[in-house]
Amino acid sequence: MPPLVSRLVPRFSAGAWLPGGLVIIAALAVSGCRHGRAPAPCCASAAMADAPALAARSNAVAAAGTNRAVRLPKRLTYTPRPYPVDERGFSPVDKALAKAYAREEMIADDDEGSLNPYILRVVAAYPLDGSYPYHCSWEPREYDIYNGVTQDLWYQGMVVAKAYPDGSRCSYCCGFTFEVFVRAMKLRNIQKGLDPDDFNGMTFHDLFNLLQIWYIEGKGDSEQRGIVAYGLGRAITDFEQARPGDILSYSTTPPGGHSTIFIDWLRDEQNRIIGLKYFSSNLSGTRGVGYGSGKFSDANNGRGILRNSVKIARVGAIKDYRPFNRAEIPWRNAYAPTQPDRVLYLPAPTATPAGAADPKP
Repeated sequence: MPPLVSRLVPRFSAGAWLPGGLVIIAALAVSGCRHGRAPAPCCASAAMADAPALAARSNAVAAAGTNRAVRLPKRLTYTPRPYPVDERGFSPVDKALAKAYAREEMIADDDEGSLNPYILRVVAAYPLDGSYPYHCSWEPREYDIYNGVTQDLWYQGMVVAKAYPDGSRCSYCCGFTFEVFVRAMKLRNIQKGLDPDDFNGMTFHDLFNLLQIWYIEGKGDSEQRGIVAYGLGRAITDFEQARPGDILSYSTTPPGGHSTIFIDWLRDEQNRIIGLKYFSSNLSGTRGVGYGSGKFSDANNGRGILRNSVKIARVGAIKDYRPFNRAEIPWRNAYAPTQPDRVLYLPAPTATPAGAADPKP
């Protein structure tokens, strides 16, 4: 797994309709990626009046100067389309979780009533065949159209995190773990007969703020900080107390970082912890979601996970939720909660020939 991880988020957006039904989005964005370098200055991409024409002009300029073609970024050339679903509107993950959401498959609580069993059930629903790929763009950034989740995440009637609008179901690490968290929270609420859109009384904007803390938009931010701040759970500081389904993030050397679902520890012959197994996005090989592992740098010739950087959080039992005070939680404004603009291509209606019988019985 590459050590670098991008944590992308949107800020402002503007759209332009083009001939043929193509939507091109212009972006102005700031911060949000965890890289081994400082964030680039704010950049804006002008709305394109004609993408093929601009591509031709760009290629011509490049050819004149360097004899090399310019490849336009994906966000300027993709075709908007919904991700494929079945006849019920379900994605593969929706379909795999349908019985659990319908309470036809009940998830057994663990001894402390934590969210972990629900997280693990959600994780098991994702296909490992590369059909849920990795995508993260740093230049240009894509915060206005994409939040690293495989499909739009709804909360209280609004989209709190946007999927890439080309229907590819791509993700990046912090977006993927946030998606698992939201799915698991809704699943547990439904199985307990509660409102699926009530996370400890959080409003839409509370959850959107939690997302920004989860994506490390400010100093000291992490998934752990957000979970604790909103009264949903607690930090796990003793490695031996970690359980499969905990939310775990870390930094690496060379500089980088990752957001994961913890699965297990890697141990040496003396049973000492030397690394970890996890489930997340942007894995090597398929470059998509799946299981991975990494060793601590102090057990791997100075390269790998920084042991002291590991942050683990566990969402606890619903009965153990604690009240939270918004005035004590940092309010992140790295980007705005812009709602997605999708283009749906529907088949043209079939005209009934004159004099033909009405097909309806």
